[in-house]
Amino acid sequence: MPVMGTCFTIDSPIRVARYGISSVISLVDDQLIEDVRKFYARRYDMPYTPIAKYDEDWRARRISAYLNLVDIIVSKQVEELKSTAFEPESEITRYFEFIPNDSPLKSLYTKMLNTPDPTEKAKLQVALREEITPGRIDVNIMTKLDRPNVDRDGNPLPEQFSDALSALRGFAQSTVSSAIELSAGFNRRLYTYIEEFADFYADAAGHVKKEIILKVSDYRSAITQGKFLAKKGLWVSEFRVESGLNCGGHAFAGSGNLMGPVLEEFKQKRQELLDQLNGLYQEALKIKNKVVPTVAMNFRLTAQGGIGTFNEDTFLRRYYGVASTGWGSPFLLVPEAVQIDQDTLNKLAAAGENDIYLSDVSPLNVAFTTLRNSMSELRKLQLINEGIPGSPCLLGHLATNTEFTQNPVCTSSRAYQKLKLEAIKALGLPKEEYDKQCAKVTVKACICAQLGDGFYINTHQEKKIGTYPAVCPGPNTAYFNKPVTLKTMIDHIYGRTNIMPFPNRPHMFIKELKLNLDQFAKLCAEKKTTLVEKKDTALEEFRQNLVDGIAYYRILVPQIIEESEAMRTRMMAELDICAERLATL
Repeated sequence: MPVMGTCFTIDSPIRVARYGISSVISLVDDQLIEDVRKFYARRYDMPYTPIAKYDEDWRARRISAYLNLVDIIVSKQVEELKSTAFEPESEITRYFEFIPNDSPLKSLYTKMLNTPDPTEKAKLQVALREEITPGRIDVNIMTKLDRPNVDRDGNPLPEQFSDALSALRGFAQSTVSSAIELSAGFNRRLYTYIEEFADFYADAAGHVKKEIILKVSDYRSAITQGKFLAKKGLWVSEFRVESGLNCGGHAFAGSGNLMGPVLEEFKQKRQELLDQLNGLYQEALKIKNKVVPTVAMNFRLTAQGGIGTFNEDTFLRRYYGVASTGWGSPFLLVPEAVQIDQDTLNKLAAAGENDIYLSDVSPLNVAFTTLRNSMSELRKLQLINEGIPGSPCLLGHLATNTEFTQNPVCTSSRAYQKLKLEAIKALGLPKEEYDKQCAKVTVKACICAQLGDGFYINTHQEKKIGTYPAVCPGPNTAYFNKPVTLKTMIDHIYGRTNIMPFPNRPHMFIKELKLNLDQFAKLCAEKKTTLVEKKDTALEEFRQNLVDGIAYYRILVPQIIEESEAMRTRMMAELDICAERLATL
């Protein structure tokens, strides 16, 4: 389960790790993390000592304390699971029933069930218990969110107390043995800071207690960042390829890079990348006098973004050699697995293709996939209509603008929007242009706080200011139309059932292509309003990538043997339509 917002997977390890499902916790909102720690410490009758804002190294300590708590809870859950009897609906039975049918462990489980001899059955049960492995408690840092911090008196703190570096330190000093997923860009300062923590270095056998995962949208990004880290003696254990647009949360369109061609480049150049990184890595370790693993290091290639069927998942694994896949948005409809309030859950279940859209609500000025009728969006429109647009800035993680103020403020804040709207009014623009400029300001929403509001609603905890949950579902959510149990979703993922009621849903590759065509059309429209004296090389690169992508898929589609002949025929027809639209643009 990939990271989803700040709230939705904040406690997913406590919910699903004991069943072998890995999930990713966002480290953005340390106040939310502290409140969740308090909640679960009390639920599990464990000691809780508050860590207040402005306490020494508060952000890192809050993160470490929460991860340590989750680690303890999951370990206890696994031990309890192992001790349960192999009976219908027991925890250990659920664990083995969740496993895919083609797994050797599932075969061993089936053999145990069918063994009549009590002694032999008992031996097989012992062997099965020993094989139980929990899912990982992974974490995510959005590398662009690296706000400097101040002390209680407003004095700047040293560099290592910035948001991203503090989050890294919190993870590094925790007890968990898992991975940190770095996403949303290349932060050299953050990557350099990783060198200071021993758990990120491999032992002689190549084992790394705290692994590094890079979320990337293309091969070039992977090799650039991978080399940078390898030169420091740090190994990237996983390259996680995510669709730029067919995903939830912030959507990085890039230059029209499509998932199929990107995975193909990884497939063709995998050994070349491994050789280059291993060479740089071993040399760096020798220079540092660090342990050099006796085996060549390897990395996992994984993929996420828009996967919605067993056939799509199977093809990615078979054809591209993907080690595992991330299913994000579908799990937003599994309240057992995520932290989601009932109102948002109901609205997501009812949402269609037009209800989930690529918006400009993020103060980061990066496209953000959102739900039109979320409580956050409705509240934003209400405030605009009341003549008081903008939100109270509760957390300040996205406070980066100094256009009107000495101290950075968030562009979704009421303070900024008031000043910006006054400045626009002073320009004396024609009404149409004035309205257009104002809309660009008031569209911003408080996502860093409101993405966590579902937790406070579910746990009946009050905040100083009301709760208006935001949500960041991927476009794929539109093709799932009801809340389901964890078992049902897992059965869907592994092809044991089908809960998708839309037979005409486009294949994930086609859906992503269409989303990129929409983005290209938007860029073309923007160019029409400006004078262009020479060819726009970025726009031309985008166009050429789409041309090449369509050509690639024409060759690939006949090889997608997991799909029916009718599905492959429909995909080819949709490629023709996309090519015609691109030519027109």
